[in-house]
Amino acid sequence: MSSSSMRRSTPDSHDFPTRPYDLVKEFVVALLAVTLLTVALAAVFSSPDERAITFRGWATAAPEDVVATAAGELAGTTTSATYGAPYNHASPGQSVLGIPLQRWGGVGLPLSSADLVLDPLSGVTGDTALASALTQWRAAASDQRTAWATAYSDALAAAPGGDPAAVSPGDYGPVPVLAQGLLTLAASGGLEGALTSAGTFYGGDQTRSLLLLSDGAYLEDRAVAQKLGGDQWGMMNETGDYPGQPWMWLYTFWYQVKPFSTSENADAQVWALMMLLTLGLMLVPVIPGLRSIPRWIPVHRLIWRDFYRNQRRT
Repeated sequence: MSSSSMRRSTPDSHDFPTRPYDLVKEFVVALLAVTLLTVALAAVFSSPDERAITFRGWATAAPEDVVATAAGELAGTTTSATYGAPYNHASPGQSVLGIPLQRWGGVGLPLSSADLVLDPLSGVTGDTALASALTQWRAAASDQRTAWATAYSDALAAAPGGDPAAVSPGDYGPVPVLAQGLLTLAASGGLEGALTSAGTFYGGDQTRSLLLLSDGAYLEDRAVAQKLGGDQWGMMNETGDYPGQPWMWLYTFWYQVKPFSTSENADAQVWALMMLLTLGLMLVPVIPGLRSIPRWIPVHRLIWRDFYRNQRRT
């Protein structure tokens, strides 16, 4: 074929009909449509955007809980103080079939509960009463410290509404001043910065902040009010009982049934069960009987029906 005939056989773009097309207008219309659809879907299906809990909010909403938590940390009776690994050796921790998994994990984040109170207060300046209380605490023997803090914790529990101002007189040493100092620091908004430190330049480790918050009753009360408690399927919910991560239902399901719902080793037991189920899923192709289920229930033939229909024809 000659080059001239090839040129004649090539369609000329000008031979086709054309029409005006405003690309900018098309883009703007599409953007507005998607924006309106996004806003509408977000209004219908989104969950509430709750503000983060802060120490200042805790001190404002439940000051007596802050004081009680500070006393408990100094007495060594809070959850974090008695938790065991990875924070301390206070307890053997959770186990499965007698295997001490938590203890085997070791103490990777050594932490004294009293440090959650003393370390932030050590950075406070200009408060002579607090400085004197810190000096008295550090100079006392370990047994004396525990006796002071335990006595004050008991007195707070016996006071009407846990009000520190209604505590009966007693030998509490410097504990009331230390607990009140932590409350003042929390109310000022300075406690977050004092606790949030990972030993790095940026200081982004929230471990100590979360431990102190969880040792009090305020965080748990807020969680239960938002339907996020462990017995409320909270692990897979958003705030306000809105549906959250549906893929976590299998994990959180076990916490709702016995023996897991009443076991002190529930976390380790549920973890072990989920590992076993995951292993079973991975080994489906080699487990006799289980691997034959697709042949007994041929759902795949329904999905790939066109393929199998063509196979029969050939």
